[in-house]
Amino acid sequence: MTVDWSEWLNLAIRWFHLTAGIAWIGSSFYFVWLDNHLVPPKEGEASGEVWSVHGGGFYHKQKYAVAPSKMPEDLHWFKWEAYTTWITGFLLLVLIYWVGAESFLIDPAKAQLSQAAAIAIGAASLVVGWVVYDLLCRSALGRDNRVLGAAWFAFLVLAAWALDRVFNARGAYLHVGAMIGTVMVANVFFVIIPNQRKVVAALMRGEAADPALGKAGKQRSLHNNYMTLPVLFIMVSHHYAMTFGAARPWLVLALLGLTGVAVRHVFNLRHRGEKTGRAMVVAGVMALVSVTYVSAEKATLPAEAKSTEAVAAPETWASVEPIFVKHCASCHAAKPTSEAFTAPPLGVMVDTYDHSRAAAERVKKVAVDAEIMPLGNMTGMTRAERDVLGRWIAAGAPQ
Repeated sequence: MTVDWSEWLNLAIRWFHLTAGIAWIGSSFYFVWLDNHLVPPKEGEASGEVWSVHGGGFYHKQKYAVAPSKMPEDLHWFKWEAYTTWITGFLLLVLIYWVGAESFLIDPAKAQLSQAAAIAIGAASLVVGWVVYDLLCRSALGRDNRVLGAAWFAFLVLAAWALDRVFNARGAYLHVGAMIGTVMVANVFFVIIPNQRKVVAALMRGEAADPALGKAGKQRSLHNNYMTLPVLFIMVSHHYAMTFGAARPWLVLALLGLTGVAVRHVFNLRHRGEKTGRAMVVAGVMALVSVTYVSAEKATLPAEAKSTEAVAAPETWASVEPIFVKHCASCHAAKPTSEAFTAPPLGVMVDTYDHSRAAAERVKKVAVDAEIMPLGNMTGMTRAERDVLGRWIAAGAPQ
């Protein structure tokens, strides 16, 4: 019996990452909800309070805008949820996209990169992302969250476009997600937690805490709240080839990212008891535009391609089997011959007619429409070969 330790390691880290992410996002969303539901207290020095019921019990939460006059003996800090999420996410990025750069990151058709060069670009993108964001926050633009948000969004779109020029689309998507995730956890590590520690230290010395520290932490926390849904989309995007497989994947990412921001804004408004009609319309329009753009793009073929499809004879298994053998079966077989896999990725096999027919629609999405398989097109599949597969699938995958 052989054990694929890399796959088990991948599963363990991914599971840990998912668990930590749920804990981080859950606490983040809860505290934003809490802030948006606070009302002035009837008595005491707190700046706001809220009563709630859950699990058969009643809870009374109070918030102090700066800090209480007397520090409690037991104070809970929310930080390791964020740190653990980033650490496990970074390990996944290294394990899959950096160690496996030749398969999952480099696209020779876009740029002839060595593994070291690809890793260097990926690592630099994380650092540059944080530096640019932090400078924006500390600049005059940081005084208005709307202006700052627009500037940061524009930079992310530019980064997505630039990364798509040198990496395969899926790798570019994941690096944009890693950039945003790095900014979010850096907000916690470099701003939110240090500012809170300074406030606590001042109170312990019997001094008045600086309100600007809490304001800066609150701003970064709000930014994290709005960046959460775009990051979650990127985390699941690799399952949906029509997104990163589009002709302009960076534009699809921008549209769907804006949709996530709009949806988050709707919830924030609702939590504050404000009208959400306009925000819901914006979110709905963004979602409609995103879906329409991707669908319209895939439905539009060059005139010569349409005419070729119209006159081409139906393909048979005899004409597509050599294509599967040359470009796909080394990985997608019951017993892969590729050293990268010990089992067929995602359980998809094309080593026999029955297997290929069953996987036909998935093949169409990733190999014919999105053109993201084979990974990095290392085997050099041509557009003509993809068209053959497309005609065979359109005809019902005949034998």
